[in-house]
Order: sequence, then C-alpha cells, then structure tokens
Amino acid sequence: MNPALAAGLQTALVLGVLAILYVPVGDYMAKVYTTDTELRSGDLRVESVLYRLCRINPRAEQTWYGYAGSLLGFSAASVLFLYFLQRIQGVLPLSGGLSGVSPAVAFNTAASFVANTNWQSYAPETTMSNLTQPLGLAVQNFVSAAVGMAVAVALIRGFVRVSRGGEIGNFWVDLTRGSLRILLPFSFVIALILLSQGVIQSFHTGFGSTGLDGHSVTNALAPVASQEAIKELGTNGGGILAANSAHPFENPTPITNIVEIIAILLIPVALTRTFGTMVGDRKQGLTLLSVMGLLWAGLLAVTLAAESGHRGVAATAAGGMMEGKEVRFGIPGSALFAVSTTGTSTGAVNSAHDSMSPLGGGAVLLNMLLGEIAPGGVGTGLYSILIFALIAVFVGGLLVGRTPEYLGKKLGKREITLAALSVLVMPALVLIGTGITVILSSTTGFQGNSGDPGTPGSIHGFTEVLYAFASASNNNGSAFGGLTVTSDWFQASLGVCMLLGRLLPIIFVLALAGSLASQRKTAPTAGTLPTAGPMFAGLLTGTVVLVAALTFFPALALGPIAEALQ
Repeated sequence: MNPALAAGLQTALVLGVLAILYVPVGDYMAKVYTTDTELRSGDLRVESVLYRLCRINPRAEQTWYGYAGSLLGFSAASVLFLYFLQRIQGVLPLSGGLSGVSPAVAFNTAASFVANTNWQSYAPETTMSNLTQPLGLAVQNFVSAAVGMAVAVALIRGFVRVSRGGEIGNFWVDLTRGSLRILLPFSFVIALILLSQGVIQSFHTGFGSTGLDGHSVTNALAPVASQEAIKELGTNGGGILAANSAHPFENPTPITNIVEIIAILLIPVALTRTFGTMVGDRKQGLTLLSVMGLLWAGLLAVTLAAESGHRGVAATAAGGMMEGKEVRFGIPGSALFAVSTTGTSTGAVNSAHDSMSPLGGGAVLLNMLLGEIAPGGVGTGLYSILIFALIAVFVGGLLVGRTPEYLGKKLGKREITLAALSVLVMPALVLIGTGITVILSSTTGFQGNSGDPGTPGSIHGFTEVLYAFASASNNNGSAFGGLTVTSDWFQASLGVCMLLGRLLPIIFVLALAGSLASQRKTAPTAGTLPTAGPMFAGLLTGTVVLVAALTFFPALALGPIAEALQ
C-alpha cells in the first residue's frame, strides 16, 4: 500500500474513533467530578469505605494550600514507598531471583513513576520483579494520572466557582474518583481488547526456547496486558518489557498499535469536552481542541514527510527511513505513534527515536518543547494549554486595548505572574540541565554519538542530551536510545528534573486556581476579548509557537536543525 494512503487511513481511523468517543467520555468525566453520588459495588459503597479507612471527610472543601499540601504529601509518600519497594524486592515474593535495585536507579525510577514520566534507565525484564511491577509501578500509573486530572479539574473549578475562601475541591476525593471511576474501568476494557489481539498476561518470569541459530534463549513474561492498558491510557509510557511498545508481547499487531494510540489520546482530547461542559460553554473546549489538533496535525505531517524521504541508498531501497522501525507498523504507524506519544506525556515508543531522520527527530523533540499540549498528558495537557490561554488573553488584551479576563475572571498581576512562572519552569530545567551536562568532561563518554565540535556525531550527541532533559522536564519519558544514562549524574539530575518539572507547575496552577476561585464573576462587555472561535484559536496557537520558538530556537539550531542541514 502507498505510504501516504496508509498514513491517511490510520489517521482517519484514530480521529474517527476519538470523534465518536469525544462527547460521551468528556461528559462522563465532567459528571464524575461534579456529582455527589458515591460509587457502589453491590451494597458496598466502595468510596465510602476508602474514605473511612483513610479518615477522609469527602464533604470537606480545601483551599489551594490544603489541596497542594495533600498532593505534595501523597507524592512524597509515593516516592518513599516505591523507592523502598525496589530496594527490598529481592526478599519479597515473586522476585524471580532478582536482587534489590541500586539506590541511584531506585531513586530515579521512584521519581519517574510518581511524576507520571516513566523514564526507564534499566532493562525491566532483568531489574524489576513481577511484584514490583504491578504493586509499585502499575499503581503509580493509575494514581499519578489521577493526580494530573485532579489538578486540571481544580483549575476548572477556579473559573467556575465564586468562593470567598477560594476553595477548589478535595484532592482525596478527586484522586479516588479519577482512579476508580475513570482510569480503572477504561483500562480494563482496553486490556481485554489487547488480550484478544495477543498481548500476553502472565505472572511467570519467562520460558525457554531455541532460536533460529540453534542457541537456547529465555523469553521474558509478565502481566503485560493489564499494565499496557494503563500505561497508554494514563499517558505513562513505561514498558514492562525493555523494547516497550515495539515488543511483540506488548504491541503485536497493527490493530493493537491503533488501539494504543487511541488510548494515549482519548482522555487528553476528551478533557476539552469536560472543560466546556463544566464551565457551561462547550465552544471554549472546542477552541482548545482545535489548537491541540492543529499542532498535532502539523507535526505529524512534518514527521511523516521526513521519515518517508529517500536519503541514501539504504533509505531508497527500504522506501524510507526504516532503520529502528518495526516492519509490522511501517513508517505511517511509527510516525503516528511517535507524534502522539511526544504530544502527550506518554513517552511509550514503538520505534527507535534515535534512528529517526534529523528533521523527524527534531519534530518529535519540538513536540515536547511546545509544552506537550498537543493534546498533552492526562490532565497536564488541559491545565497547560489553559495557562497559555491566559497568557494569550493578556497579550491580546494589551495589543488591542481589551480587558484581560477569561471566562469572567479578571487576570491581574497575581494571575499572570503565576501563569508565567508555570510556563518558565520547563524551559529553565531543560536549558540549565542540558547546559551543565554538555560541559561536563565525562558526558561524551555516555553519548552513542560524539566527536569533534561541529561534526555530525557531536551534533547528534548534543540532540541526545537535549532530548533527555526535554523528556524528563516535560514528564514524557521517551529517549534517544544512543545516550547511556546509567551514571549517577544522569540518574540524579534527570530525577530532580522530573520531580521539579511535575510539581512546581502544579503548585503554580493550584495557586492560580485558588486566586480565580476567590474572585467574583464579571459579565462580558464590549471590551472583553472573545475566547471562543477561530480568532482566539489563532492567537493561542501563535502564543504557543512563539514562546517555544523564542526559548528553544538556539538549542534546536545547535542540534536537529544543524544536523538536518549537514
């Protein structure tokens, strides 16, 4: 089949399914976070039991201070639990002969999974036991995604509510509902679909077989289907097997590839409907969705064109840049997956991003540097694009003399300061981390590509480092595989970037939500800038692109742009 036709059909299928699910899923999530009815299982009120066990009053509202404090306390406890679980896994059941994880790897992994990054500096089959995987890592796949949704909903309440105390909800209730009512049932359905297509589900550690060369090999087994579902649905991305979604046990067919892409995009896309429903103006959600879709489609077109190009004898013979790609997916399925996983905070991969063309690799890197808002992670995409929307309103208001307000809430010095701080966290972490790393004398020894300054090897080596810090600071988790990140420097620096890149923006967003909730709503006037429709969508898109271009163009010029011009 013609690659362009294959790409078009796969993209149309993904968009068609998302269009069908958009309204029911978006409205269902809005109902989950606004209803007072507790979840029941038979005659047992599941949520009530959890609240009583944890001594939580579900009727109590929290200010942004209380909400943020609960979130930070939960995250800290999660990091400590996951760290110690890895350290003692050798003496626990289902260890499979694996010893405890080293301190550096345990810290990096704990920070990674709690931050919804799922960056993996280890080979899962030979490092994590079949107890650590489901009890530690898979649990964080659920709750870290639920945390992101909770923050997004708290920000929506800031626009909707008028509260003198600035209450924005109850973190523990939002966390519980997101996990039990959305992520758990949705991932159960996706896991059944994956099982029907051949994704494995086993607690055995592996089985022996004889390879084509006559040598005996051991093939790893794990409870893959259950973790693959939440890995994609929660935009987590950490594979239970080292090859991630390129492994035939995780992603065996083109059908499972499409299912996983839909799972990655479903909640971030549907949350724009949730936003429109909760604020009482669904055009607002459609405007945000149009910006997300425009950015996603543009980068997909660039990536497909770059990877389908015939540069060199090998690429011409293969019909495109097939190095590092699975033949069962081809270039269309690989490019669609790559753009979707870097446009969200997923980080799962079904091809080697390090083997992409300079322009293709640069496109997926830029996808992260835009702030992962096309359509972004579970919850993080929505609150990140809303931050950009506030900045766009402020800038647009200054340009045309309109009142800077969004959904009836004034945008003063405090609100814009918090929005600006939230946007600046990621660039600061990426550029500072990359700058320090590339000047360390030991760094070149960890790069799969290095050489004299200005050579293609040194340029690609710089891109590997830039990609690593962009991935960590954006809570993505994908990597250019040529970079070895097992040293203490990379384990510590990337771990810190993951935690700060996750938690600092959340604190600023919750502070913003509290500030907005404490305001009175103002009726729109002739001087109010409209925030729904094509005009504002264009302004918002320009703001996103301009911020990324001004911030990261010099770094991109030293890496993928220079490499593409070689």
